[in-house]
Amino acid sequence: METRPESPRPQGAPRWVAMYYQPAAQTWRTAAESPHRSPVLHALGEMTQTLRARGGEATFALWGPKAGDWHRFDTPLKPGPAASRPDPAASACEPAPLAERMTGRRHQVLMSGLSKAGLYDLSPEDEATVQALVEGLDEAAVRRVAHWLATAGAR
Repeated sequence: METRPESPRPQGAPRWVAMYYQPAAQTWRTAAESPHRSPVLHALGEMTQTLRARGGEATFALWGPKAGDWHRFDTPLKPGPAASRPDPAASACEPAPLAERMTGRRHQVLMSGLSKAGLYDLSPEDEATVQALVEGLDEAAVRRVAHWLATAGAR
């Protein structure tokens, strides 16, 4: 089992900083930083999805201000491989490439909404639920659900 050293505290004035562990170099690097927490969490979600889609692992540390000093916060991300999702099925009335593209787009919109709500690490059951929503709802309904999630995450 690989051991990882603790994430070093970022330098400078406290702000929101995500640190990423690079196993090959055995170092921590800054992955994202902002005066606001939301953009850093969104970046973590996007980076995690990309790494997992490539079969990699994601190890992050989230630092931020608390009482005027640096504080390490728990991240909502757990390391692990990406869950594979079933191929989208084309409906009878749409051409196959268009149906695939639209299903992929609905999936992307819903995943973006989940990320904005702070939900990054989905279990296989969660992935199956997302896929069921993507296949069962039209574009407008998926966008509305994503909007609700984004609004809930902004609070």
